Amino acid sequence: MSVRTLGEFVDASAERDTTTDAFELEGPHLLEVRLDGRIWAKAGAMVARMGEVKFTRQGLLEQGVGNLLKKMASGEGMQLMKVEGRGRVYLADKGKRITLLRLAGESIYVNGNDVLATESGIQARITMMRKVAGMLSGGLFNMHLSGHGIVAITSHYEPLTLRVDADSGPVFTDPQATVAWSGGLTPDIVTDISLKTFLGRGSGESVQLRFAGEGWVVVQPYEEVASAGAH
Repeated sequence: MSVRTLGEFVDASAERDTTTDAFELEGPHLLEVRLDGRIWAKAGAMVARMGEVKFTRQGLLEQGVGNLLKKMASGEGMQLMKVEGRGRVYLADKGKRITLLRLAGESIYVNGNDVLATESGIQARITMMRKVAGMLSGGLFNMHLSGHGIVAITSHYEPLTLRVDADSGPVFTDPQATVAWSGGLTPDIVTDISLKTFLGRGSGESVQLRFAGEGWVVVQPYEEVASAGAH
């Protein structure tokens, strides 16, 4: 890349509005939110802001006692913050790629660590895969997102969407590489734990998610291992 003058750099990297939506990507790894009211965002995701903006950690009982208990179990990995006011907020998550999805009454499930932000018209509910508890650290807690509005989800590198239908048969995924799936699907836990696995000679893919029916599942070319206390 050739050397740029300061003016050329500022012009090339300056923020630009190309849509009237509240959510707009400023490149594949940075989300601009034109705030006029309220949104929800992943705690710690703000990189810059302008205007009168207030950040509040999600209240303990704002989404019900059931969600509270699940959040206590899942730790800080799914902590949301309420963003209110008028201005502009810029969000990112460790350089991960951001995808914007517009829900028009549909619902989707997203790995809890991959939810970056949602508009106020989106309802979020924590779901748990109880059968996999204790088997692996990632892929246990997910967010069920439904309603009307835009959601921003993240992935390591470019995501791949696999269609699930009766003709093709079930799709199997690594829980730590699974980003999201359509609301009509309910994954089953498939285990293949053998003596070789315990001895460290297996493939390592001893726990998988099995998707069958009609819908789709999104995976990333990366196995995201949750840190202690997350998910």
